[in-house]
Amino acid sequence: MTKNTSLPEDLDAYFESHLLPSDAALEAADHRSQQAGLVPHAVSPLQGAFLQILAKAVSARRILEIGTLGGYSTIWLARALPADGTLVSLEISQANRAVALQNILDAGLSHLVDIRLGAAADLLQAMIASGEPSYDFIFIDADKRSNPIYWESALKLSHKGTLIIVDNVVRNGAILDDKTTDPDVIGVQDLLDLMSKSTGITATALQTVGSKGHDGFAIAMVD
Repeated sequence: MTKNTSLPEDLDAYFESHLLPSDAALEAADHRSQQAGLVPHAVSPLQGAFLQILAKAVSARRILEIGTLGGYSTIWLARALPADGTLVSLEISQANRAVALQNILDAGLSHLVDIRLGAAADLLQAMIASGEPSYDFIFIDADKRSNPIYWESALKLSHKGTLIIVDNVVRNGAILDDKTTDPDVIGVQDLLDLMSKSTGITATALQTVGSKGHDGFAIAMVD
């Protein structure tokens, strides 16, 4: 029997070739982000499709994204919306926002997307204080040390049936290190502790392996 030496990224490429058609807007967004020197932290194409499927599954009309980067995941999620839907994305970097705005424009989605500039914690607090309507789907993918703040804010901006997804919760297994001093790992550990104590949710976590390494998502639905 021939030993299987395929790498996880090879399997991602295999699945992508079979399941994801070529997409000029997404490829251009990825290229522009690379050319602008943005950190390579966007979701993979397969993960983007996964998020889009989940948003469609809950018939999301209002989506909140915490962490825009170059707008790659924003495009995937915005495409799940109906014609009168709304996606609000929060981004702290003006340079990142500029790249994302162009990517969203080129994808023909500007009429659906509002990218707000500022620290997400401050923007979220202002949204809650102003009584902004709740969201059907929330994707948290910003600085990990602030995950507990983002989680508590997400709950306040949710309603029964809201789906909340948090990216990068495995971090190559580093979350098992109870002596870590890495603030990003601690942020994920604190997030999971908060989730375990939150009432009125059903939650799980899934490990992922592929072109983005060994990581995963925490997934919760508000009951």
